[in-house]
Amino acid sequence: MPSPALLKRLLALPPSLRRSFWSSSATAAPAGKPDIYDVVCVGGGPAGLSFVSALQSHPATRALKVALIDSQDLTTSRTANDAEKYSNRCSSLTPSSLRFLEGIGAWEKAREERTQAYHAMDVWDGVSGSKIHFDMVDKQSHGVLDSIAEMVPGSRFQASRRKYETSAEDGVVATMCENSNLTAALLQRLKDFGAGEQLAQVQMWDKTKVDSIDLGPEAVDEKSLDLSQWPIVTTQHGQIAARLLVGADGANSPVRQFAGIPSHGWDYNQHGLVATLHLDHPFTASELRTAYQRFLPTGPIALLPLPDNKASLVWSTNPQHAARLKQLSPSDFTATVNAAFRLMPVDINYMLTPSASNQAEEFAWREPATPASSTGLPSPFPRITGVQEGTVASFPLRMRHADTYTGHRLALIGDAAHTIHPLAGQGLNLGLADAEALATQLAYGMEHGMDIGSCWCLDGYNSERWAANNAMIGVVDKLKKVYSAGSGPVVWGRSLGLEVIDRLGAVKGAFMGAAAGTR
Repeated sequence: MPSPALLKRLLALPPSLRRSFWSSSATAAPAGKPDIYDVVCVGGGPAGLSFVSALQSHPATRALKVALIDSQDLTTSRTANDAEKYSNRCSSLTPSSLRFLEGIGAWEKAREERTQAYHAMDVWDGVSGSKIHFDMVDKQSHGVLDSIAEMVPGSRFQASRRKYETSAEDGVVATMCENSNLTAALLQRLKDFGAGEQLAQVQMWDKTKVDSIDLGPEAVDEKSLDLSQWPIVTTQHGQIAARLLVGADGANSPVRQFAGIPSHGWDYNQHGLVATLHLDHPFTASELRTAYQRFLPTGPIALLPLPDNKASLVWSTNPQHAARLKQLSPSDFTATVNAAFRLMPVDINYMLTPSASNQAEEFAWREPATPASSTGLPSPFPRITGVQEGTVASFPLRMRHADTYTGHRLALIGDAAHTIHPLAGQGLNLGLADAEALATQLAYGMEHGMDIGSCWCLDGYNSERWAANNAMIGVVDKLKKVYSAGSGPVVWGRSLGLEVIDRLGAVKGAFMGAAAGTR
């Protein structure tokens, strides 16, 4: 670290000279010392890969020396070559996430034929049948938005309205994409960066486990670099010192544990069951698609469109039901999923008990006795005809939120910073927003001669993303709790709320703007 007198002189220099000092003063380590990197990102999922791609995309940060470490194999594409099979791990990418991916040149690398945009959402209460329809071209929403904008000229509201209308131009609510397809696209983008002589600044170590993270040694003399406040990452490749260590390493983040940052929350006593389903209607590329979600007392179930006649299932339910579903034959599983959308909760619960031995037969005679009007089933609604082999899986659901996203020479993004219930499909989108915000903040720091590992540079990222994520996590958590009630005044109140919101275009527009990430 420079002395106070030297630091004062450095701060008096023009930004370009300050930037030169901070980016080059520690690019090489003395013999026997760790290798020095400007940024070390642990975690090669979509959040980590998009963050590194964003650094490479910006002129102010593309010359930074960056290392990316991940325990998985990142050298091969993990997108299935078989057009008839889709991964059970898919995400709903908002227009805001797509704009970010397009801006860093990654979205054009994704296999477009394996992505599916949808233009509306039907959401309904599994107990009362109350429902709400969302789309991005609601004329009533635009009329009320116009009226408010005229009353509040020049306001921040108008900027939000413009973003909402930009998303509404093509009517896309969100776009379904396999996580493997997105990962492969980001890896290809980084490969393209590496093909240029001036952009080959990323050292990628996949299939590499982080053995330890510690603080570095103190300087032994005036010529030695003081690494006592620098994170030192030890792997099978040796030791590297990070001017900035970024944790994109998941919910059990070793980077967060190294920093001693608490992460608070709770388990939901639910499992998220996922599968790839076959539908009875082979949709064409030009047909508008709809996503469906029904709130059951045991948890929400969502049917999200994939290309052709495929759909992604995300069913949040209790661990006992999840275990039972995974034991069913394909035909009984298909019948039970159809029942979850078309029957009353009491029927669904019975079909998931051990005493129910033939779910297909149970559904066949119960469905005709259950009017669609009593369940709130939208019309039209696709029928599930089968499940793709090997795609039924489940994982525990929990909420966690770190007390802070930054520390000295450290930042957290994605699941390392927060985990959220999947009912709103916002988990990956929040991680991509983190990556974009942190990369933008580092570019600002480089342009203004800041040390990118200092709190001066990182505080802006923390203040922007922590509050935004905390608000989204809170809303989703409360929705989950409200819709867990199976009877009583809560059911009446939430049903009335859905009906009122469905009639208020401006409120629906606000919900859609939040869901679409038009912040």
